[in-house]
Order: sequence, then C-alpha cells, then structure tokens
Amino acid sequence: MKRGLKILLGIALIWSLYWAVAAWGLRQSVAAWFDAQAQQGWQVEVESIAPATPLGGFPTHHRTRITAPALVDPATGAAWRADWLDIESPAIWPGRQVLRFADGQQRLSYYDQTAVITTEGLRAKLTLAPGLALEVEDLGLTAQDWSIGDGQTATLGAADLSLRMVRQGTSQTYRITADAREFRPGAELRRLLRSAPELPQTFEVLTLAADVAFDAAWDRSALETRRPQPRQIDLERMELRWGEMRIKSTGQLDVDAAGIPTGALALQVESWAAFLDMAVDTGLLSPGARDQASRVVAMLARATGNPEDLDITLGFRGGYITIGPIPLGPAPRLILH
Repeated sequence: MKRGLKILLGIALIWSLYWAVAAWGLRQSVAAWFDAQAQQGWQVEVESIAPATPLGGFPTHHRTRITAPALVDPATGAAWRADWLDIESPAIWPGRQVLRFADGQQRLSYYDQTAVITTEGLRAKLTLAPGLALEVEDLGLTAQDWSIGDGQTATLGAADLSLRMVRQGTSQTYRITADAREFRPGAELRRLLRSAPELPQTFEVLTLAADVAFDAAWDRSALETRRPQPRQIDLERMELRWGEMRIKSTGQLDVDAAGIPTGALALQVESWAAFLDMAVDTGLLSPGARDQASRVVAMLARATGNPEDLDITLGFRGGYITIGPIPLGPAPRLILH
C-alpha cells in the first residue's frame, strides 16, 4: 500500500514538474512570437502574459491570458486590438488550441477603415500539425450574438456564427463551411443596398460550403508574412434567403495570380428583378447594363416557365461576369490581404 502511494506521489510530482516547465515554455513562446513581430517592424503592445486562472488550468490543461494585445502590420495597414485573449491547450499536447476572446468590443482596422466587432462567446478551436511550421489542420470559429459596425451603429450582425476550415489530407485544399442564424443587415447597409422597407430585418438562411485550393498551406507564415491565395474554388452550396429574394449557387472557379476568376457558377434566383434593381442602386451594375441583363434574364426566366424566377449560369472570363455573350460587369478580384 505504501509502495503504491509512493509511486503515485512520484508520478504526481513528475507530472507537476512537467506541467510547470511546459506552462513556462508556452508563455515564453507567446512572448517570443510578439517580440519576433516587433523585430519585423510590426507595432506590438501587450500588457501582460500570465496564467488565465490562479492555477492556469492545472493539472490537465494550460490556460494563458494575453491582456490588452494590439498588433499593427505596417506592410498591409491591418491592425487588431482586444481587451484580452485566453489560450488553452491540453497539457499533454499543445497542438490543440482553444482561443477565447473577451466579450464586448474588438477593433480591426485596414488603413483608414476601422471596424468595431462586438461579440458574445467568441472562440476559436485550432488543431495544428506537428512541426515548426504549425500548419492548420482544423480551424473552427463560433460566436453567439455578434455585430460589426463603427462602435455606435451596427452595419451587420447575426444571432450566432459557425465558421470552419478543415484541411483535406496533406494537400493545400481546405473544406470551408459557414452559417449565420438570423443574419441582419444594419440600417446603413440596408440604405446602401436600397433595400425595400418591407424586407425582413433578418435573413432566413445564410449558408456556405466550398472546397478551396490555395497556393500555400495555412501555417504560421500566413499571419507573419503572406496570406495564402485561393487558386481553385469548388462551390458546393451557397444559399441566402431574404424575404421573397432567394439565391442558390454552385460551380467551380479557377483564380489566377492577379485574383481574376475564370469558370462558371450555376445560379438559381427567385424575384430576380429585385436583385437587379438593388445592383443598380449600389453601383454594381450601370443602368444600361441593367436593361441589357433584364431583357436577357426575362427571356431566360420565361423559358423556364416562371418569369419571376431564374435558373442560369454566370460565366467568368476575361475579367468580366457574363450571361451568355453579355457582360454584366467586372468580376471581383479574389485576393486575401
């Protein structure tokens, strides 16, 4: 009996020493990462890096709190600031991380544009592959009620958010899914979209599922130096419903080094005329292009037996979006900054 107790005490002592050394090493690694960014020219501010709780997650986990973090990348103009960030990982393997953000406001800037992100229960689950590159195997982001605005007025928000990116094997292709319940465009966004007053305050459905091949794996260099860029997009499903307006889309796109997509997307649209009017009001389509598109779309819609709805294919070629031979306008450049 005494021998068994001694063995257990010995194991507990060894584990405690291991846990303490590993916890110290993790905090040192976090501090070293911030120092490395500062040496690369980033503006870095951190008030403290310390255990998130009195015991720091002992004995099964490590929990570290970064208080008042702020990062500014002069190369891209991107900046981020928050009240605090907790990092939690199993004591036996730090490659599975859970990041918890403080409820309330965070600030995300890009040059002279600043977005105030207000969240409840925002957290990210991160699974990393073994190795110094820290390649992302699985990244999930969830939140309860959230909004994005200027700090006074919300531009958009939702009752919750579920976003996930899962690496497919050892390739540079990732399965990306997203879903937002009760997605709500704010008053300013509704005004910019010239949305009709009778449209509901929230979207009934907003969901996405796609496989995206990038030109590099998502790893630590994606944050430190250069973001991987999409090169192939296999859109399995994109769907949104806002009142009578509904869109479903699937298709494949190839994206060149300049971010210009080539390919086709199948598009199902209900109340298509309302979308065209909104596109003109927001400047995505010129009135002339709207008239051309309307004639073609009306003809295609009549061919399907319902003049109010549409089932077409959007082409992407030469830097333009087209319906058949008719260009609708320039295609968006798909570049991650």
